[in-house]
Amino acid sequence: MKKIKVSFKNAEGYLLKGILELPTNEKPKQFALFAHCFTCNKNFHAPTNISSALSNAGYGVLRFDFTGLGDSEGDFTDSNFSGNVTDLVSAAQFLEKEYQAPQLIIGHSLGGAAILFAVRKIPSILAMATINAPSTLTHLKKHFLGSLDEIKKSGKAQVNIGGRPFQIKKQFIDDLEKNEDGSAFENLKIPLLIMHSPQDKIVSVDHAEALYRSAWHPKSFVSLDHADHLLSKDQDSLYAGNLIATWASKYIKTENIAIPEMDHQVMANLGSEGFTTQLQAGDHFFIADEPLSFGGKDLGPNPYQFVSGGLAACTSMTIQMYARRKNWLVDNVETHVSYSKKYAEDCENCEDSKAKIDVFEREIILKGDLDDKQKKRLLEIADKCPVHKTLATSSNIKTTIKE
Repeated sequence: MKKIKVSFKNAEGYLLKGILELPTNEKPKQFALFAHCFTCNKNFHAPTNISSALSNAGYGVLRFDFTGLGDSEGDFTDSNFSGNVTDLVSAAQFLEKEYQAPQLIIGHSLGGAAILFAVRKIPSILAMATINAPSTLTHLKKHFLGSLDEIKKSGKAQVNIGGRPFQIKKQFIDDLEKNEDGSAFENLKIPLLIMHSPQDKIVSVDHAEALYRSAWHPKSFVSLDHADHLLSKDQDSLYAGNLIATWASKYIKTENIAIPEMDHQVMANLGSEGFTTQLQAGDHFFIADEPLSFGGKDLGPNPYQFVSGGLAACTSMTIQMYARRKNWLVDNVETHVSYSKKYAEDCENCEDSKAKIDVFEREIILKGDLDDKQKKRLLEIADKCPVHKTLATSSNIKTTIKE
């Protein structure tokens, strides 16, 4: 994927900084807008990983810092919940002007509450998702309980949120209370996905139940089992992002993106860090990676697993195609392929052609009413699989560097 640093002004004239994450071909199917949690920023685990997962699915995703947080201008102590909502509207207007109006909006924690207000002012939104979001704005006041008297008396106080000190002014508390009634879903008939961890110690899962009861159909709930409030584990935030992308495809109709020139062209894109690689084949997006032992994150198959997968898939397809043509009843073809040489060893010897001894072991399980003669013939047909032929013969690989 490609990350572009962007900036835009909010309604008060402050310059807000964000990151626009684009899929490999830089032509997103649609655009999404992400609202981070209270006092967080665009570079936290959840915004980064969820945006990456959505980008892998073909979305362009904008995540940005609210006023006074991260790299954005303004003073956090002068901000409030209403300001966050306004910032989201400004972000949507920026996307509409410079790229395309967002159709999906995601909010984490208090950002989840903010999108329920902002979506009323962003007509392009077709689907929305909340993650560990509160059902009431005054829920946030529990973080200030020890300082409420001081806030009411002097107008401000320093509070500890997530292990970090922040100054909160009375106007912030007043704004939460003023917007409390607005959390209802009156006339808000937009598909909603509610994701929440039962183990969330910051915002209990009871809030997800309250949101679900208040929302109109279509609505969905997914449990983020064993995740913490911030989705600090990569597998939790990536799972959430992948699931949002799949769920949203039901409600957001996307345009097919054709890769030009070659029907079988595959594009791989890897940035300056790690080994997690975004792949695109036609209108399909995948992730390749290396195992943890090799320095990767194990978020997808390694390159040789993709090669083995191609052989396995082609074998099953070829056998079934032949059986159908012969009117032989084959209920299922299950092909197992293993590769005998580790990728790391091969890479270390990549300049020595003699070291490249590739052995693919293939096991085929046929289920159906077949006699021994038919099984023997299908075994012969397996060797006629096009990918088998490619791997069994020497290929000519031509490589160029394109400016």
